[in-house]
Parts: sequence; structure tokens; C-alpha cells
Amino acid sequence: MKDPLIIRENRDFVRLYKRGKSQVDPLLVTYALKSRRPCTRVGITASKKVGGAVQRNRAKRVIRAAWRELAPTVPGGYDLIFVARGRTTTCKMQQVRRVMALHLQRLTGAREAGR
Repeated sequence: MKDPLIIRENRDFVRLYKRGKSQVDPLLVTYALKSRRPCTRVGITASKKVGGAVQRNRAKRVIRAAWRELAPTVPGGYDLIFVARGRTTTCKMQQVRRVMALHLQRLTGAREAGR
């Protein structure tokens, strides 16, 4: 699988927060916005409200693992941001994956393959 394009610039995050559609869950917040690019770009963030550096890094790692499994099902041309919440640090990747799949289905029309 090709490496995903990563959203790193603040202006891209701000644009998605302002203009993108969102889905909220106690484990994860997802923002999506259709873009003109043929590929999908992803940004993952966790604020200090999530916890210390160790908790924030774990939350981002769990979200990244869930995204890796769902990435092939998402149609191209979207910018996505996943925001960790307080409960993300204590849950398993499968729980985040389930929530993420539901969010992606609602926001992009992605269908989970084989499940």
C-alpha cells in the first residue's frame, strides 16, 4: 500500500474545522471535506485535554492503526481529520475502528469491505 498523504499545515486543519462536515463520538471526532485532489489526505491530532504526552501518543497510534485498516475502503478526493478524545487513550483499536468506519460511511459513503 502506498504511504498516505498527511495533513501537516495548520491552515489545512483550520479549513477542515471551519468548512468540513463532522461526526462526533466519545472516542473520536472526524472531520471530512471533499477536495480536488485525486488522493485522500489524513491528519490526526490530540489536544492536551486528552492527557500527557504518553496518552496523546497512544491515542494517535490507535487512530493510525484503525485508519490503516479502513483506508482502502475510502474513496479518493477527501481531506480527513481524526481528533482523539479523552476515552481514546483507554480503548482498543477495534473500538476506534468501528466508530471510524461508521463516521467514514456517513461522511464519504465509504463501505467497509468484507465485514
